[in-house]
Amino acid sequence: MTARPHIIVVTGLSGAGRSTALRVLEDAGFFCVDNLPPGLALALIGLVDREGKLERIGLGIDVRTGAFLSGAEETLSELEALGHRVQVIFLDCADDVLVRRFSETRRPHALSRSGDLHGAISRERERLSGLRARADVVVDTTEYSVHDLRRRLIEYVGRDPGRPSMLVRLLSFGFKYGVPVDADLVFDLRFLPNPHFVDALRPKTGMDPEVSTYVMNAPETQDLLRHLRPLLDYLIPQYAREGKAYLTVAVGCTGGRHRSVAMAEELGHQLGGPHEVVVSHRDVQRTGS
Repeated sequence: MTARPHIIVVTGLSGAGRSTALRVLEDAGFFCVDNLPPGLALALIGLVDREGKLERIGLGIDVRTGAFLSGAEETLSELEALGHRVQVIFLDCADDVLVRRFSETRRPHALSRSGDLHGAISRERERLSGLRARADVVVDTTEYSVHDLRRRLIEYVGRDPGRPSMLVRLLSFGFKYGVPVDADLVFDLRFLPNPHFVDALRPKTGMDPEVSTYVMNAPETQDLLRHLRPLLDYLIPQYAREGKAYLTVAVGCTGGRHRSVAMAEELGHQLGGPHEVVVSHRDVQRTGS
């Protein structure tokens, strides 16, 4: 018999970060559904349970479900009775901060009447009091940035043990064609010996053994690696802890065919651990140095 899906319910006050929390769950491998009436959640999870294809489900519940909200606690109890592991995360926040967030985003509150945000927040607290009382964890986001909330939730939820904690993309490129706009870290390799000026190597690329040996055996390259590897070994776990699902490390030379390609391939072989590493070359097919 397959294991029951693990269910995390994200609820709380409007403006406290529920959408951010659901995105964190999605990055952690959860199949997420937002604003689903609790009664329909039973049907959805029953279908998923029969199919046996999803192990982690995230549900967003808030006051937008209207009268259906009254059945939320009963639904959670039924899921637990069926053998599901159910956890509830309640996101709270100070009233004045919620008012400021709504004013800054100009979003209407689901329970606002004639713009009375304080009254709407008070009514929302009352309607969600039962869910708050049964929450496994209450997260006060009053002083949190989006990044703080992501970090806090990742520490609580964790990632699917079967998935890498983060995908690290090693991207070679040529500066003459522009720095990649999606790069998180950029390293300039134009100080390394250039195979472009060796007639026998010019037509080849950094994926050819002759070019790779020329680049990687240079004293400057070896010295760079002695500094670069410890730096990446330090930085990559920090980005993973921050909740980043994808990290692009771009290494560039002049034309993106020789030095940067050889370095990206070498780092691809060296890096690993709990992270998935992929190597790609943006400009290797171009003509350049």
